[in-house]
Amino acid sequence: MSIGHRTWAIAEGWLPPRAGGQGRALESHEAACVLNAGDRDAHLDIEVFFVDREPAGPYRVTVPARRTLHLRYDDLESPEPVPRGVAFSSVLRSDVPVVIQHTRLDARDEAMTLMTTMAHPVVGEGA
Repeated sequence: MSIGHRTWAIAEGWLPPRAGGQGRALESHEAACVLNAGDRDAHLDIEVFFVDREPAGPYRVTVPARRTLHLRYDDLESPEPVPRGVAFSSVLRSDVPVVIQHTRLDARDEAMTLMTTMAHPVVGEGA
């Protein structure tokens, strides 16, 4: 089964400067949750855009066939770490159709906040 699109945009992103939480599972983070329901591995190129500088990337990630990956932006290190305390947006391009959801955990105080929304699929031009 092949569902989804090949190009997705997440217009909102921000990694808090202070991680907070209790251990890695409860650290503040942004994630792109990627579903690859198809029969081929998905090879993603991620480009991160900023207000006042050129984009970073591409970051390259593989999601195996018939699997999901909760990709944390604070795990992206090459070609450079995604900076904390800076607003960003991202475009994710895959060689096969995938579905992407955006999630943020803000654990800077006791009343943690979890926010999630579907990424925007880009339709047309080989998307």
